[in-house]
Amino acid sequence: MAVSSDTLHSAGETDIKGKAVYVLHTWKDALWEMGPSKKADLPAPKEPGNLVAGEDPDLSDTEKHAEGGNEPSSPQAGVGTRGIQEPPGESDDPAVQPPDDEGRSSPAKLIPEDVSSLLRAALIHAIGTTLAKLTPSSFPISASTFWSAYVLPARPAYALEMYGLPDASSIDVKHSTFKNVKTFLKASAKDGLIKLKESKSDVMVTAIFPQHPDVLSQRPHRTIGDIETKAKKAEDRQQKEREAEEKRKGEIQVSELWKPFGTTVPLFVAAGKDASELYTAYINVGSDQELATAVSLKGEDTADFMKRDEVLKRVRAHMQTWHEIRAEGRDVVRKRGELKPISVVVKIRQGRKACTLLTGFEPYGLQAEELAEELRKVCASSTSGEFALRLDEPA
Repeated sequence: MAVSSDTLHSAGETDIKGKAVYVLHTWKDALWEMGPSKKADLPAPKEPGNLVAGEDPDLSDTEKHAEGGNEPSSPQAGVGTRGIQEPPGESDDPAVQPPDDEGRSSPAKLIPEDVSSLLRAALIHAIGTTLAKLTPSSFPISASTFWSAYVLPARPAYALEMYGLPDASSIDVKHSTFKNVKTFLKASAKDGLIKLKESKSDVMVTAIFPQHPDVLSQRPHRTIGDIETKAKKAEDRQQKEREAEEKRKGEIQVSELWKPFGTTVPLFVAAGKDASELYTAYINVGSDQELATAVSLKGEDTADFMKRDEVLKRVRAHMQTWHEIRAEGRDVVRKRGELKPISVVVKIRQGRKACTLLTGFEPYGLQAEELAEELRKVCASSTSGEFALRLDEPA
């Protein structure tokens, strides 16, 4: 069971949703076919509210009638006050989910064997998740780093509720049967989960084995590290909110305001505005849907108020760029695109003589020969060029 019997009884009234049971196998699956009673009829379902007074809701029909009668069978190995599943300290597979806590009125007592089982489950979980993502170059890892960075954060979170613990400090190696990290790691290496290399000062973890049967069969669980990370994020968020609030309290806000004056008064009167009010340099973009669409940028929320310069800049950015050239005695030229300015570049020729190159003057209707002749007179320099005009430094 994934929830207690009290939760199941009250599910109809409180409309609780979620996982109620852990599915170990189903009728007529491969595990069913291996059993001796594979031709037996499927037992009739039983409503939780129809239990007989004094009947244990955790016991299945098979266990109740193991002797062929109606009397409950005697407790089996691994079955006690903690439920049908074996407790973590006695389970053959330490990576399985928490035992069923249905039927218990008080948390179980944490014993050294339970701590050892929880720590082994943490190691198996870490090998199958965080440690499996490490590259071979990440090894060897010192025992202290391996323990604090990978094993301790992977301790199962369900142990807190199962044993009524306020925090995870009790799930520590000094409270287990191993008593210290070195002994725990040696036992894990003997089981084939990790590989160690001992030195005089420390123990190094040189390899992990994600293909170990216990790792492959483990069920991922919520870890102490997940809880601590969530709490840390919430604390950081609250701290940032407090800092932002304190910062706002100490800020001095300065705003530029304008009051209609002189020739601008009739403009505001004609627009139906109060000429005695103070106005900002911002435009209420949010009140005009067409204007908001014109100044909006892709992937960005449009602000309700924007400066006039920014509004004009964005509107121009969304319009087509054209240019117009007018000259006396010539037709007006209008073309799409931005008109580039004439390029003027000074270069050094052989003999350390400077020359000036002019390019890009054709769109302005200037002819190279005419411009060269005019500049030769103005600058008193020699000129030459067809598509680029060159002015040589006077000798």
